[in-house]
Amino acid sequence: MLFKKNLFVMAINLAKSQHLDSDGLSEIFRQYGDHLYLKGDHDGAIQQYIRTIGKLEPSYVIRKFLDAQRIHNLTAYLQALHRQSLANADHTTLLLNCYTKLKDSSKLEEFIKSSESEVHFDVEIAIKVLRQAGYHSHAVFLAEKHTHHEWYLKIQLEDLKNYQEGLRYIGRLPFEQAESNMKRYGKTLMHHVPEGTTLLLKGLCTNYQPSGDSAERESLGRGRANKANSEEFIPIFANNPRELKAFLEHMIEVDPRSPQGVYDTLLELRLQDWAHEQDPARKKVLQGEAVSLLRSDNTVFDKALVLCQMHNFKEGVLYLYEKGKLYQQIMHYHMQNEEYGKVVEACKRYGEQEGCLWEQALGYFARKEEDCKAYISEVLHHIDQNNLMPPLLVVQTLAHNSTATLSVIKDYLINKLQRESQQIEDDERKIHQYREETGHLRSEIQELKTSAKIFQKTKCNMCNSPLELPSVHFLCSHSFHQHCFESYAESEAECPTCTPENRKVMDMLRAQDQKRDLHEHFNKQLRSSNDGFSVVADYFGRGVFNKLTLVTDPPGSKTVGSLEVNLQRDHLIQTKRNS
Repeated sequence: MLFKKNLFVMAINLAKSQHLDSDGLSEIFRQYGDHLYLKGDHDGAIQQYIRTIGKLEPSYVIRKFLDAQRIHNLTAYLQALHRQSLANADHTTLLLNCYTKLKDSSKLEEFIKSSESEVHFDVEIAIKVLRQAGYHSHAVFLAEKHTHHEWYLKIQLEDLKNYQEGLRYIGRLPFEQAESNMKRYGKTLMHHVPEGTTLLLKGLCTNYQPSGDSAERESLGRGRANKANSEEFIPIFANNPRELKAFLEHMIEVDPRSPQGVYDTLLELRLQDWAHEQDPARKKVLQGEAVSLLRSDNTVFDKALVLCQMHNFKEGVLYLYEKGKLYQQIMHYHMQNEEYGKVVEACKRYGEQEGCLWEQALGYFARKEEDCKAYISEVLHHIDQNNLMPPLLVVQTLAHNSTATLSVIKDYLINKLQRESQQIEDDERKIHQYREETGHLRSEIQELKTSAKIFQKTKCNMCNSPLELPSVHFLCSHSFHQHCFESYAESEAECPTCTPENRKVMDMLRAQDQKRDLHEHFNKQLRSSNDGFSVVADYFGRGVFNKLTLVTDPPGSKTVGSLEVNLQRDHLIQTKRNS
């Protein structure tokens, strides 16, 4: 009856006096609000709808006031909804949109600055709405208050363009968040605040300490050292080579074990500075810095070599060639630059490690049509001293040079022929000596076989005392007391004095027998030797070539044939000596 007469106030009082439950009261408030809304009393209606919060679906009320475009009433309802912590993300978005439409900054500030115990809302949604509406300062306040670091930096750097403040804020963040945000915004900050950004990166990559309060720094300081990988931040400095150089030099000074990419990039920067520098004194200083970096052994060899070649950095290229034992490359480098003296110097310096350098140097000078006689003579002198090339090959090599005459190699050929003649004479003298010794030994053997041996020794060869019976005598003419012989002899069948020499001979014979069938070793030694003839002669002396099928003379003529051969051989030797 009261509803029909629109006496809602009396109905409410009656319901309260009768202790009606909250659902019943909420329904009365809803009907009262609908009545007022139809009458056009929107302010009164919204007050009744506010009393239904928690029971009545908010969308019921919101639709009414959206249609009527009564934004200030809708704002009051949404504020009440937030105060009772019953608002969702859509309600927060709608409320903030209402504030921005009404341009009610005071209410907006009051809402976002209220304590969390008073109002509960989705902070991220609020930041998005405020940012879209252009209320950047309010959005920044909200992001900083609720530690939404990404939103704070996004608004400061992308919307407000406040790069100094963004950099300061990153410096206050914990290590992981500071590292990730520097990777994200580092290029932007480097473009606008290069010095400050470089300083922050130096700290981030060494021992990072947030610039917050002292208690936070102390708690972080007691933990592990926070240090980012400096190599990952190199792309940030893409358009700031000066700051990049300062950053990298700081890193290798603080941490010599920095990643190799740090050293490679720093080397490239120093080489660029060296290449563009015009002042000779400054250029020399930059050259020393680049070489010192190469000597630190922290750069990647291949990358460093490519960089030095790209910038035509001669000292670095030669150092790396020497470090990598690329001696032929060193000489070819000097050859390309036509540095004749450096070519010879490289041969002298590295010729012992790589003997073919002298041969290549001779070929290089032989191809030059300029007057290189002095260099050719010096190269020939070393080739002659170390016997690096056969004379015929030397002559063939120099035949390509139209300016080199016979006088260039005259001394070389004369010296070579004289030494070989001397060698022939020495060999013939040794042959004659060995023949005499062999003949003497054969006569001794024949004498021992056919004649009696008279022992006339009066002293013991061991103790040098007069010989007394019993005594021991050997066919080598050594005699011993029996007790001396038994004390020192290792075998009853061998003379103690001759045993060491005999064993040497026997060991040599056994070694020759063992090496007789080592064909692979022979071939290898023949290929690697400078004098192949001496290798063949050595193996010939060991009997390697003895396994031959001989065609003998007919019976009865063996002695005569052998005699004729010997006579012919002696005649040839005599003729050679006379000539």
